[in-house]
Amino acid sequence: MSRRTRRLAAIITLNVVVAVVVVGLFAWLLFGPNSERFRAQFLSPAAAGNWWTLISVGVVNTLLYTAIAFAGGIVLALALALMRLSPIATLRWLATAWIEFFRGLPALIVIIFMGFGVPIAFGWSPPGGLVGAGLLALVLVASAYMAETIRAGIQAVPKGQTEAARSLGMSSGATMFRVVLPQAFRVVIPPLTNEFVLLIKDTSLLAIIGAEPLQRELTTLARDFQASGLSAGTSTSLVQAALLYLVITLPLTQLVAWMERRQRKATR
Repeated sequence: MSRRTRRLAAIITLNVVVAVVVVGLFAWLLFGPNSERFRAQFLSPAAAGNWWTLISVGVVNTLLYTAIAFAGGIVLALALALMRLSPIATLRWLATAWIEFFRGLPALIVIIFMGFGVPIAFGWSPPGGLVGAGLLALVLVASAYMAETIRAGIQAVPKGQTEAARSLGMSSGATMFRVVLPQAFRVVIPPLTNEFVLLIKDTSLLAIIGAEPLQRELTTLARDFQASGLSAGTSTSLVQAALLYLVITLPLTQLVAWMERRQRKATR
């Protein structure tokens, strides 16, 4: 038996073993000795939330909040990345302090500070109420992570591109925005898409500060159904939310994997 045949046989055997284990686990959960309790807790039709409400309100708000946080974060991140690369030391220090500060804090703490601490301390009413304050917190946190991604993308552009543009008489600003940044963003699209996926999940943290019924994102709505369903205390509505999150995020993660493969092929 050749080495290639042995390797193929080992892969097939491993896949069969994994499939048997997974199928066996689900069969034990659904039909084993505790199957009734499992189904009552996670698959109870009586405790399920309304699918239409979860999609039309929860999913729509989740995607809307993600888009707002991502757009605000990437604009702020671009400014921070340029400050990190600035020849002016003060700008570099400010950008570094901002990035390290918000990368070092949990997003949940920043949301609580922006939702409750800052408005009380300064008498500030955030636009959009508590949801607006939470989104601002997500923008601040996301900007710190995306700034480092954009900076790495800028530094990945060969210096010869900048030198060629400057030799043609372009100013440093025009060189950055017309030559360097377009190439840098092609490099950082996959990691920025990953950040978008993380933001989708981070919107669930807004549940901690509360929201009006029509402003609630997917996790908050699922918790509402969990508390008010016919079988309160079960987790069926949370299972519904988890499935909807997977429907949103799995295609995006596959898109990231495809872009990374394409990028690797292009650089060979």
